[in-house]
Amino acid sequence: MRRERPGNPPRVAIANHYNAAVIEAPILTAIRRRLDRAQVLPSIGYRPFFIAGERVGTIDDARAARLQRFGAGVFVVDASGVALVGRLRDFASRTAALADVALALRAEDALPAWRDELYAVATAFGARPLCHLERGAARYFGVHTWAAHVNGVVGAGAEAKLWFARRSPTKAVDPGLLDNLVGGGIAAGGSVEETVVKESFEEAGIERALALTARPAGTLHIRRQMIDGLQLETLFVHDLALPPDFVPRNQDGEVSGHRLVDLAEAARLIAQESGSDEVTVDASLVVLDYLTHGVARAARHGGRA
Repeated sequence: MRRERPGNPPRVAIANHYNAAVIEAPILTAIRRRLDRAQVLPSIGYRPFFIAGERVGTIDDARAARLQRFGAGVFVVDASGVALVGRLRDFASRTAALADVALALRAEDALPAWRDELYAVATAFGARPLCHLERGAARYFGVHTWAAHVNGVVGAGAEAKLWFARRSPTKAVDPGLLDNLVGGGIAAGGSVEETVVKESFEEAGIERALALTARPAGTLHIRRQMIDGLQLETLFVHDLALPPDFVPRNQDGEVSGHRLVDLAEAARLIAQESGSDEVTVDASLVVLDYLTHGVARAARHGGRA
């Protein structure tokens, strides 16, 4: 059986020169260790997933073996990888076939979450999609996904504070963990900007006009094995300056509470590898980006995030 290791994701840039008042040296070391460890893949085999000759995902051996049961009418599964069969030649037929597979996997409890939302399966962000796939099955097939995350910032400079959200204990993935104030996957046909607007309101009650002031701050990349498969995701990072009297109010039931902390406490939180105040790995990357680069970004914009 072919043993393939997906390529290492670009590491988040951690400045060698940093504000010690924000991140103490031992805390920075703990953060580095935690985030590096989180993205080390287990010692299992992986195979590429192809559609129309294009590599679009990475599937572990156990999940690949399960896909063999759907027969030669859907997949070709061998030592070299997993591929949709050639007869599925267009967008509609591929989407329909994968929808049937996803429903079958759901019935077998092989998918821990079902979102009733579609992701575009494509070779690059904004590229013409080869098909659509139920969001809850995206990691099963290890397809590249894209998400928008927002650091909610109150104040400026080293005195700034960050809002965290606590994920609902009923979430299928990372239940009860701390998260960015705003974060969500970009659905098929969606844009980064509209995802920021949508998720800002749903997760924190932020109105459109304020959400549109969020400043893009680049991209980060994450790769980790999760309970539902392989997460290969690009995070579009944003900084959003919020009024001092702003109080987040969740609208969709996916957040159980919020917490405003200073930057030193934010650093301590993302260094924790377990416990009630553990922060999700992707949110930790986004927070770390603000702690190492966000203060300087804000200074370039007159002190605002």
